[in-house]
Amino acid sequence: MRPHGSVAREENMSNKPSSPSTPHGVLAIRTLAMPANTNTGGNIFGGWLLSQMDVAGGITAAEFARGRVATVAINAMEFHCPVLVGDVLSCHVDIVKVGRTSLKTHVEAWVKRLREGHVEEIKVTEGDFVFVALNAKGEKRVISQE
Repeated sequence: MRPHGSVAREENMSNKPSSPSTPHGVLAIRTLAMPANTNTGGNIFGGWLLSQMDVAGGITAAEFARGRVATVAINAMEFHCPVLVGDVLSCHVDIVKVGRTSLKTHVEAWVKRLREGHVEEIKVTEGDFVFVALNAKGEKRVISQE
């Protein structure tokens, strides 16, 4: 069985929107937002957040494709609210479509914000990332559906 369930070729998967308080998809990575990753406004730089989401999508895509993948497109990104220093970032990934050589993922970024004895979980960003499977020469290869 596939790490993320069986997926039919060229078929759109159910991409149910998550509820406001529940992440949707497989947890791919968790990391801590650090002061070194801030922008001039003191919040976490959007490029750092995007790179974490790309890593999470890439891990999930590589597991599904059983090999090397590369990001070929980011079709949509929505930043809902800022990430703060000290937030614990979690990226959840859902494979929404599998083609012959590529696959599309939907990545949700959530933070766990710990403040004065209170814990808050917030969806901060989401986006659609497309990956292509590569062979040892760096050329496109077919994604096995077995």
